[in-house]
Amino acid sequence: MTFTMYSTPWCGYCHRLKGQLQREGIEFETVDIEQDPAAARIVMDVNGGNQTVPTLVFSDGSSMTNPPLAQVKEKLAELG
Repeated sequence: MTFTMYSTPWCGYCHRLKGQLQREGIEFETVDIEQDPAAARIVMDVNGGNQTVPTLVFSDGSSMTNPPLAQVKEKLAELG
């Protein structure tokens, strides 16, 4: 996988981005931060202590919080 999406089941922004990624055929791993305390800590680390979702963490260690689809596609192209 090129990136992991940290999300919650009730997050509308998460559902929207997941749907857009799936329609584009982009594969990713999803982690529910409410079920995984370690994942919640990762999200807090990259968002200044906040559990803001969706947070994407890429294979190069970079992250994006609630990015538009175009920004995710740019990053994936950059990662090759």
